[in-house]
Amino acid sequence: MTNPDKQNPVEASDVEAATKTETTQGSGTSSFSAITQRWKREDLVKKACPITRGLCLLFSLLAFIIMVSNKHGYGRNFDDYEEYKYVLAIAIISTVYTAWQTFVYLSKREFFDRRTSMLVDFSGDQIVAYLLISAASSAIPLTNRFREGQDNIFTDSAASAISMAVFAFVSLALSALFSGYKLSTHSFI
Repeated sequence: MTNPDKQNPVEASDVEAATKTETTQGSGTSSFSAITQRWKREDLVKKACPITRGLCLLFSLLAFIIMVSNKHGYGRNFDDYEEYKYVLAIAIISTVYTAWQTFVYLSKREFFDRRTSMLVDFSGDQIVAYLLISAASSAIPLTNRFREGQDNIFTDSAASAISMAVFAFVSLALSALFSGYKLSTHSFI
């Protein structure tokens, strides 16, 4: 083999050595970028999980307050209907759970060992998120039925409490995704 200028012959071993050097340098660059991408991803997860839980706390608290204040006379009280009582109960559970998780994050204390804490985070986020969407989906048909007859402050309050429960579900579902990611990347050995 010769080079294009026909000056010195190029040996096959020289070509293989140059290829190995380029491959090594290329993989070093790609492994460095992979490491920095992982750090950025882990930093994003570390910051996003408490933010999504805080949003869930806000939306759950709003759903609780709006539903409790939804008393407007005979036949227009939330506690006359099982569906609205369910929304209220789940909003209370969600508020307590996310307040506890927010307290644990802000206090920087470990109440369980790391592995148990991650399992509780993941399973708690999943359970409470499913309860939130279940409560919202049970109250939507009743509210729609009431809106067919007349649209008043009672149905508006019920609809806003339901929408806050749905927003709480979305934020807690995102938190469950982040908790699942942390759980899957943790070494249990």
